[in-house]
Parts: sequence; structure tokens; C-alpha cells
Amino acid sequence: MAKKDHAGSNGKSEVLLELLRLDAGSAVAFVGHPIHVMMVHFPIAFVVATLGIDVLYWWSGDPFWVRAGLWAAGFAFWSGVGASLVGTGEILLVRGIRLREASWSHAVAAMTLVAIAGANWGVRLYYPGQILPHGLALSVLASVMTGFAGWHGGKLVFDHGVGILVSPKD
Repeated sequence: MAKKDHAGSNGKSEVLLELLRLDAGSAVAFVGHPIHVMMVHFPIAFVVATLGIDVLYWWSGDPFWVRAGLWAAGFAFWSGVGASLVGTGEILLVRGIRLREASWSHAVAAMTLVAIAGANWGVRLYYPGQILPHGLALSVLASVMTGFAGWHGGKLVFDHGVGILVSPKD
């Protein structure tokens, strides 16, 4: 089977051609590095950690995992709020990001994820006796939504070149 060539007639990839057509560079960056891309790792890690903690609590019944889950869920929510604020800045400030459908799918999925993470933290904060089954169900739902939001975020980076360090204007 022949290897499929994704380069155009001028030898540039489809992603680079799209970057040349419509700039999608990061507007919210620190020393040339997009802040949103750096921040999203934290809520992802805390969401997945909260699910792991819930499974350990379900398995062991040790009250330590209730306290650990409260902290993990709180960090998942607040780091998600921070990443969302920066992501909102990107989508509002950069026309090339705003015009892509995947940007809006990613934004809606991420906002839904932050809402689920907030509900998960609230259950642990106000109703610790409801961690099983409600907190566990919210942790599973948050992990699934993390995958969905991450899929669309990955599409923005890898398919559309959003937030990459190479500027097509240079």
C-alpha cells in the first residue's frame, strides 16, 4: 500500500497551509509558550486522580481517601477554572481560533467538565456520606468528559496548529 502524502503541491503540510491562511498563534503566552496548553495538564491530572482515589475508597473504606478525594476534587475544579479563564481569553482574542468549529466543541466540553468537577467537589465538601455512589459517578463522568474535551483540544493543536510555537508570519 502506498504511503499517503499529506503535503500540498508546494511541499507544505495541510496544517502549515492553514496556518499561513489564518493565524492561530497564542495571544496569552509566557515567553512564547501558550499558557492554556501549560495549564490544562493540572485539571486533567486531578480529575483522573479523583477517580483513582474514589476507587481506592470504595475498595478499602479507609476515611483517609475521603479527605484525599476532597483535596483532589477541589484542585481539579480550581485548576480547571484557571485553565478555562485562559482558554476563554484565547478564543476571544484570536480570530483564527474563534473561527474553528473544534474550538467551540472544546470550549463547551471544557465548561461542562468544570461544572462536573465543581459538583464533584461540592458533594465531597457538603455531603461526604454521598461519595459512594454520587461522588464516584461524578468522577467517572468527569473522566469521560476529560477525554472528550482533550480529543477536541488535541484536534486544535495537531489538525489546526492552534497554539504551536512556530509562527507562520516569521
